[in-house]
Amino acid sequence: QVQLVESGGGLVQPGGSLRLSCAASGRFFSINVMGWYRQAPGKQRELVATIISGGSTNYADSVKGRFTISRDNAENTVYLQMGNLKPEDTAAYYCNCEVNLIRGGSQFRYWGQGTQVTVSS
Repeated sequence: QVQLVESGGGLVQPGGSLRLSCAASGRFFSINVMGWYRQAPGKQRELVATIISGGSTNYADSVKGRFTISRDNAENTVYLQMGNLKPEDTAAYYCNCEVNLIRGGSQFRYWGQGTQVTVSS
């Protein structure tokens, strides 16, 4: 089993910054894709950013230039540095990982419990 523990959410004023972290633990062979999704009240969950083990990244258009995703493969941790935050960034942010439990095995997706980000003056 794989556990994802997120931290770093909170209340911030518009234009401010926050850094989210997500640490994966448990028994697995490798983590291929790590990413962040968010869900605002009454809306569907949406992709924010992803990063593969080699370092290539992908961002939603709404956060390009403001958010930066990174990972520490040795610590099995993914980060989301959020800058120039806007009220429309308010949402619950969820960490997601695609994991190989064994070498050559199927990939499984795991989700964190979510951390709330509120952007308000």
